[in-house]
Formats: sequence, C-alpha cells, structure tokens
Amino acid sequence: MGRRALFVTGAAAALTLGSVTFASGADAADGSGTPAGGSETRTVRGTLPTGSPDFVYLPVEVPRGVREIRVAYTYERPSVPAGTAGNALDIGIFDERGTAPGGRGFRGWSGGARTEFFVRGDDATPGYVPGPVRAGTWHIALGPYTVAPQGLAYEVTITLTYGEQAPTPEPVYPPERAKGRGRDWYRGDCHLHSWYSDGRRTPAEIAALARAAGLDFINTSDHNTHSAHPHWADQAGDDLLIMLGEEVTTRNGHVVALGTDPGTFVDWRYRARDNRFGRYARQIRGAGGLVVPAHPHATCIGCAWKFGFGEADAVEVWNGPYTPDDEVALADWDGMLVASVRSGRDWIPAMGNSDAHRDPDPVGTPQTVVLADDLTREAVQDGIRAGRSYVAESKTVSLSFTASGGRGEHAGIGERLHVDRETPVTVRLEATGVPRCTVRFVTDQGVLFTSAPLPVSGSGTVEWRTTASYAAYVRAEVRHEVAAGPLPGALAAFTNPIFLGASGAADG
Repeated sequence: MGRRALFVTGAAAALTLGSVTFASGADAADGSGTPAGGSETRTVRGTLPTGSPDFVYLPVEVPRGVREIRVAYTYERPSVPAGTAGNALDIGIFDERGTAPGGRGFRGWSGGARTEFFVRGDDATPGYVPGPVRAGTWHIALGPYTVAPQGLAYEVTITLTYGEQAPTPEPVYPPERAKGRGRDWYRGDCHLHSWYSDGRRTPAEIAALARAAGLDFINTSDHNTHSAHPHWADQAGDDLLIMLGEEVTTRNGHVVALGTDPGTFVDWRYRARDNRFGRYARQIRGAGGLVVPAHPHATCIGCAWKFGFGEADAVEVWNGPYTPDDEVALADWDGMLVASVRSGRDWIPAMGNSDAHRDPDPVGTPQTVVLADDLTREAVQDGIRAGRSYVAESKTVSLSFTASGGRGEHAGIGERLHVDRETPVTVRLEATGVPRCTVRFVTDQGVLFTSAPLPVSGSGTVEWRTTASYAAYVRAEVRHEVAAGPLPGALAAFTNPIFLGASGAADG
C-alpha cells in the first residue's frame, strides 16, 4: 500500500493510504442488475513508524449492491522498555460523504475497545451508526494513539456482503422531561460509558445502577460517538431523566458534551495547537449542550486538558473515586475562582461525575446535586451553568450551605449575598451522611476555618462569621479523616461558592 497524500494541520496530521478496491458490482449482480448474495474480502497490511500522524485513513471503494461492510483488525504489541509507550491503535469508519472536519460522513468509532465491527441498514456494532451502505469511497480511520519504537505493524480485513439493503429504523430518543418535584435539589451523574464505546455495561444496566445510586438524572457520554442515543429511550421514566451527549476525546484532553440534542455528533480530530476547539464548543452549545472539560489533570496519555477554559460552561473537578489528580483539579479550579473575583471575570462552576465504565466502577460516585426548577434537560443545565450545585460522594451525603447578613439578606450556593463590605456575614453548613468528617470553609484568601470532626452520626451544623472585605467568596469542603501526614483527607463533598459583597461580573 503506497502513501497517497499527507495532510498536516498543526499537530493533527492525517495520512491517506492507497485505495482498496472490490468488484465493480457487475459480478455481484444478476443480469437484471438486482444485487445477488455473496461476499468479498480484502486484507491490507502495513507498518506505522513512530511519529505517525494522529489519523491514518484507508480508502475503500464500495461498489453498488452492498448491504453490509464488516471490518476486523489486529496489530502487533511488542515488548518495550519500562517507561516507554507501547502500541495502541484505535479504529472507526466514515462513509462516502468523506472525512472532512465536522464528521458529516461519520459512521462509527470504537477506539481500541473492539477488534471488529459491521455496519448495515438495520443494525451496527455498538459504537457504529446503522444506515444504508451506499456506493462510493468509504474510509477506515486508524488512530495510532501510541507507537512503540519498533513501529506498529497492523492488518485490516474488509468484507463486503452483497444483497438488498435492510431498512433503517427511525430512531426514538428519551424525553427531555421527567416527573420531578418542582424546584428542588436533583442528583445526577453526567459522565458515564456504556458498551457503545469502551464501557462494558448496557444502557439498562447503567439505568438500574443510577436508580440504585439515588440519581434523578444522568447524561450519556460515550467516547467520540453518538450511536447510543436511540438506545436509551426505554430506560427513561418518571423517576429518571436521561440526557444525551458525548465525551469528545481528543489527544489534548477530553470534554463532556452535556445534554445535546438527540443525534448530535461532535468531532474530536484536532489538537490544541490546531485552534479548532472553539468551533466545536460552539457546536455543542448550538445543539443545546454544555461544554464541560473532564478530569483536566488526569495522568492518562492524552487526558490532561490543554485547550484552556475560556469556552467552558462548567469543569469536572472530581472524577470517580477521589485521587491526587482530583486534588490538583480542585486547587486549580480554586485558583480560577480567585482570578475571577480579582479581575471581575465570569466564574466557572465545578461538578463531579463517576466516569464509570464497568464493574466494579460505582455509578453516582461522585454525583452532582443541582438546584433546578424542575427535572428537565433545560432546568438541570441552567442549575449547572449557574453553579447552584454541590458534589457528594454518594446519595447518603446531603448539604445545605447558606450565607446571611444581619438584616435578613440570604444567599445559597452559586448566588451572591449583597451586603456592605463590613457587614457581619454568617456562613452555615448543615451536613448529613458524613461521619467523623471535618468541614473547611475556603475563600479567596485560602482555608480560613476548619471544624472539629462531626459526630459519628454523620450529621452536624457548622457556622463561621466573616465579612465581604475579608472573603470575596466562601465555599465548603467536607473531608474524611486523615490517617497520617499533612495532606487533607479525601473529599466527601464540596460546594460551589457563595459570593459576598457588591455584585460584579463574577456572578457568572
């Protein structure tokens, strides 16, 4: 296979290989031109060197009369020295509409989760989109995520099956409203993976776990594909709002598209230096979604966030069981809060999600608890965007966090308490489900108050007095006990801030 073209756009280079051809269609049809049965197979082998472009496209010339395309692939995984990345090769496919940015021709992506897939009119492998197999140039997309020093030797086998096209079912999507309780606190997990990407759970299994975790809403976020969207409708109910989205997994960080319109696909084929992220962030918002950078300080290859936070509607500060990278993300977010109040810029709310993939990953650990006007997509998004939320490790943890002035002024999470700079302010946290935890009140000046451990019952109230001149904002952290060492214990919960004093741009 010879190289046909090399396209370079910043760091996100794309290599297009020579075409794979099949019969013209005449051999696959009877004398009347009606497609007959049978199949054809072609196998392509090659080796990608270190420093390969992010995407390698293998064109496949698909003739008339094809009802199904099936692809299988393998690649070598040689031993590498300690500390050196080995081979990892992702795969997906684009149809005859092409591979241009935006993904008009996108028909599926499984990353490295599967070794084969198929696409036909009535069905497709999870991660792929059913629909007609039309004649034209399709492209198998290979993504050499990491390449060993020895190179990445691969083999791709393409099988075309001829015959009548199967009709494509009309997709049905979950409703945008559940029964709800009016204006109330609703619990949700907005970063979840099913078997439609690299998860191992079905939508039914995830929905059952969400209900068991006390969740009122979830958001689907499979990697780089929207193929799961029609498969969630029968899991929604009066007790569970299911929003649709995608985890847009680039080589320079991941972003959750939260609550987009059904069927929205967001492209991921770019790096930070390509200066394309703003375009896709606007697409997410144009499709009714929120832009939420995920696990911004995660240590996995390609996971750390490199696009900046100028387009973010919220940021995922806590991802899964609490780990040191979450502690770094929390400190980084607090630094952004400080910068916002000192510059008068808008602030970015925080949230937490489980990023659950498979057993034993718990769904709803952590979960974002949102004050919303109702249990609808729009109301939940409004609450997240406004920062009217806190993050808890489980359904057993509940917080009430308020600030009040001396003349009846009152504000809750994500709001501003309008008081004079020297007016005494009482900050009050009521907590349940957090035995032996300590409470910390954090301001733009740092941690200014730490409580004694709460009782073993897990319930308690902590108050602290301050002024707007001393603290531009106050947020609460509830921490587990520390076994040893100077570091604070793992989070049991934390809140978005309450701002103190005169109004400003930092109200968001």
